[in-house]
Amino acid sequence: MMVKRSLLLVGAAVLMLGLVGQVANAAEVFALTSTTFKDGTMLPKKVANSTANVPNNPNCVGEDVSPQLSWTGVPDGTKSFAILMIDPEGRGGAGVNHWVAYGIPASLTSFAEGEVSKPSEKYVGGKSTQGVGFFSGPCTPPGVSPHHYTFVLVATDLDPKELPPGLTKDELVAKLVPPAPAASHAKGTAGLVGLFVKP
Repeated sequence: MMVKRSLLLVGAAVLMLGLVGQVANAAEVFALTSTTFKDGTMLPKKVANSTANVPNNPNCVGEDVSPQLSWTGVPDGTKSFAILMIDPEGRGGAGVNHWVAYGIPASLTSFAEGEVSKPSEKYVGGKSTQGVGFFSGPCTPPGVSPHHYTFVLVATDLDPKELPPGLTKDELVAKLVPPAPAASHAKGTAGLVGLFVKP
């Protein structure tokens, strides 16, 4: 049931972006995976944000170690990737954008565990709800159903240096999928969901 709900949330996140995932070719589907956690399962405590980063939030009980991420089946015509980490249940259902990144070169197919917990030359940092351009882990309150931390990877036809730093999720989505009749810059999407609640 939990995995089914997670898959529905990934689908909702993709629809929210106004994007449709595409098959890269007949042999392999564009897919996002992690060695840190399996899709639809609990994130390890170390992924949660830390009180060192957010001293006034007792729900930040981890080490802010970003999960390992890798992707395969890249769609033809991809020049760069964008990635979002969204908690749709955060802020009373308003959602929390934990990570907004883009300008990831098409030659890159993974991030090591902990690699995006800080700025990097491998991506352009946007602006998360927390106001930073790098990964910011969960601070889920106790006594609630686990939140669904949804990672959405977008393959784009944009040059890695085309977009300026500091874009919010909404600003980034507007660049990737501008209003009609402008063409979409999204070549495909892939998603992954990790769950978390304060232990």
